Amino acid sequence: MKKPRVLIVEDESSIAELIAVNLRHNGFEPIWSEDGASAQREIDAALPDLVLLDWMLPGQSGLALARQWRKDPRTKSMPIVMLTARGDEPDKVSGLDAGADDYITKPFSTQEMLARLRAVLRRRAPETVTERVEVGELVLDNATHRVTWQGTPLKVGPTEFKLLGYLMQHAERVHSRSQLLDKVWGDHVYIEERTVDVHVKRLRESLGTAAAMVETVRGAGYRLTSQVTV
Repeated sequence: MKKPRVLIVEDESSIAELIAVNLRHNGFEPIWSEDGASAQREIDAALPDLVLLDWMLPGQSGLALARQWRKDPRTKSMPIVMLTARGDEPDKVSGLDAGADDYITKPFSTQEMLARLRAVLRRRAPETVTERVEVGELVLDNATHRVTWQGTPLKVGPTEFKLLGYLMQHAERVHSRSQLLDKVWGDHVYIEERTVDVHVKRLRESLGTAAAMVETVRGAGYRLTSQVTV
């Protein structure tokens, strides 16, 4: 299995070395850059799986780098975790507003750092898309982007198609609105949880007589089931 490549952007070599050793011992492949210019060269050469970015850097600050990378289509979705001694609430908000996925305040424990990095990578990991999914008589084909019910084609919008695909690949399981937002829309997209309800309503309208397969589980979320008589 490929080791996640983590680019450490930190000007203090003792801290960078400590982080790198811990990452290496825990299944990561660390790369070190001491400033924004060398970090950019590393990113230009090969996109890392995650960037651990210090706030205070010589030259361009970590905050400015995060903003810059979020504007570039190539690095827009690259996971960024800010690393800083600034623990005040306004500073945390500034880091997150600049596009950071998470925030680690120095001093920190190795276990906390590893847990946060793994959580960010887990949330950013793309869902494995099965080419064709069948649940009962409902069929979704990713290759042709078609949905059929009992052999009859259904007209399903692009977002509803992604939502249905996820629900079908995880049939019979209950998913909360926040889980669906993460997996269908992506955790870096900030929209209200109630948006999920709107798209579920549209999906049911598209499914017609198969709409009952999408169940609302009160207080928990939504589930797609084949155990429905329609």
